[in-house]
Amino acid sequence: MRSLLYSINVTLDGCVDHAGSGVIPDQELHERSAETIAAADALIFGRITYQMMEEAWRPVAAGEPADWVEDWMRPFARTIDGAKKYVVTQTLDRVDWNAEIIRPADLEATVRKLKAQPGGRLHTGGVRLPLTLVQLGLVDEFEFVVHPAVTGRGPRLLDGLPAPLPLTLMGRTDYASGAVALRYAARISA
Repeated sequence: MRSLLYSINVTLDGCVDHAGSGVIPDQELHERSAETIAAADALIFGRITYQMMEEAWRPVAAGEPADWVEDWMRPFARTIDGAKKYVVTQTLDRVDWNAEIIRPADLEATVRKLKAQPGGRLHTGGVRLPLTLVQLGLVDEFEFVVHPAVTGRGPRLLDGLPAPLPLTLMGRTDYASGAVALRYAARISA
């Protein structure tokens, strides 16, 4: 049975919006993200995250010039470009970029089926979809990459969760930037 990992960048005050959040990408973090994605059998994204990632990274992986891209970002672009993706969407009629559509009505059954298959871990990111996956009890592991910044505004990590989510610390990785990746397992209620 495959596990589902939710990984996201977050500020000290819980902000998960990259726009103006103080989350500054660096080579070390990109390398770690590429390793995490490469280790996954598939990525499960909501429409917004899928479109954001495709718009940013697909052209870079294809070798198109982009003034915001550093050479050390290109391996991440190639890794996410080649990854199998599932897109949870009600509004898109088709996707490509090595992706398949999951309709929201089929989300729980489809993710349970994917998890029941043999293979490696599944990976999700974003803001809204992971909240739903957590509420359905489908997320097994969490990786919060906590950045040394306070934003004071924006969407918050798992905002709207109806009950506390007990977690067990599995490990941590410290980065030169001051960011810390905290890895947790979901505690199963007895």
